[in-house]
Amino acid sequence: MPKLTKRFVESSLPAESDYVLWDEELPGFGLRVFKSGRRSYLIQYRCGGRSRRYTIGLHGIWTPETARQEAKAQLGRIAQGDDPAEARLLDHQAITIRTLCERYTSDMEAGLILGRKGTPKKPRTISTDISRINAHIIPLVGTRRVKDFTKADAVRLMREIMAGKSRRIQKTNKLRGKSIVRGGAGTASRTLGLLGGIFSYAIEIGVIEYNPAHGLKRPKDNVRQRRLNQREYGLLGEMLREASTDCTYETTVEVIRLLAMTGCRRSEVIGLMWNEIDWECSCLRLEDSKTGFSVRPVGLPVIEALEERSTAAEGSYVFPGASYESAFGGFVRHWRDLFRGTALSDITPHVLRHSFASLANDLGFTEVTIAALVGHAHGTITSRYIHSIDANLVSAADTMAGFIQGLLDGKEYQRAIHSLDRVARKRAITGFLDHAQGSGPERVSGDVRPDARALSL
Repeated sequence: MPKLTKRFVESSLPAESDYVLWDEELPGFGLRVFKSGRRSYLIQYRCGGRSRRYTIGLHGIWTPETARQEAKAQLGRIAQGDDPAEARLLDHQAITIRTLCERYTSDMEAGLILGRKGTPKKPRTISTDISRINAHIIPLVGTRRVKDFTKADAVRLMREIMAGKSRRIQKTNKLRGKSIVRGGAGTASRTLGLLGGIFSYAIEIGVIEYNPAHGLKRPKDNVRQRRLNQREYGLLGEMLREASTDCTYETTVEVIRLLAMTGCRRSEVIGLMWNEIDWECSCLRLEDSKTGFSVRPVGLPVIEALEERSTAAEGSYVFPGASYESAFGGFVRHWRDLFRGTALSDITPHVLRHSFASLANDLGFTEVTIAALVGHAHGTITSRYIHSIDANLVSAADTMAGFIQGLLDGKEYQRAIHSLDRVARKRAITGFLDHAQGSGPERVSGDVRPDARALSL
């Protein structure tokens, strides 16, 4: 066996079939001559009881000297227990981000991907996640291998989405349907959050060992500041009264009034079922809100409105659709028709929710009480608090519903901000002590608490 030198390698002629020439100085190091005339350097070794070959590279790109050095390095790894041929095979078979997303989507639809509360993701969340995967992640980085994806790549992806690189119009499964894909800071932030969850899933199934999207500084999502003032509440009430004269908008008007007086999400009111109303405790026990099961105290005006509607109820839904066993489906179109071209054309159903919470803050309610009223059940204190619908929460719901109902009916209040003046505080203390001694206008049995809000309206 001769030593593999440049002159010897280039003088090796092709034969009818491939053959290997072995180096006389380095055992296991050889040159493979293909019948096409190409030549490549390789090593042959034993690992796990079987003989394996590892190709270093083609002659021309590699010289005999550089190939010999690489062979020594790989044989040294083999002596330490590594298997370079197996490692290369696994490297070639490394999954792409597209493949990872497909596996993630499959498990998500099977209910195997858990959300923040340890429960499977909801169908609407699944649909949104799949849309972001198909609209942004796969088109921009789908062909990249998961194991090669770095933090720098994640930052680059985020900036490309912010710049609108994935913006396009695509067809949907609906007849003549289309979807407008947009970028922007908010989309980039939420997409990177989803990608981080996908990489966490990849860690769990053993594809990678660290999350390249973890700890990135994402752009702040669009914070909604729009809220209704007293004048706009009055204008809204006037528009609803006018719209109620048209039977087409009758259901939509009731939904909007309920949204305004409860601070509920649009889906929670439209999907409200009769068996979710607790008449005795004056609350809604929502089986499937955005945050899962949720107990929502509501004021007396809301209960009275629901009672009036229940007299002619048909089906399971408070606001049924055409079949009575499905929820009302015309809300979005009606909302657009009612507010188009008006002074309130910029508001959304979420503005009513934000306005409810902001008004509750103006009236002096604590953050924990407001969280209970609108269903932000995050944190142990709030979670414990909302599961016990006591007099304080019902009183808060009564105040909010009554106050907003008054605004919608056109009433004007001199001041809607919590007041701590001494006159109001003394009046509250005197009223509480009179009730406690039984000398007030009415004696209330049970646990009587002072009204610490002392509102000056």
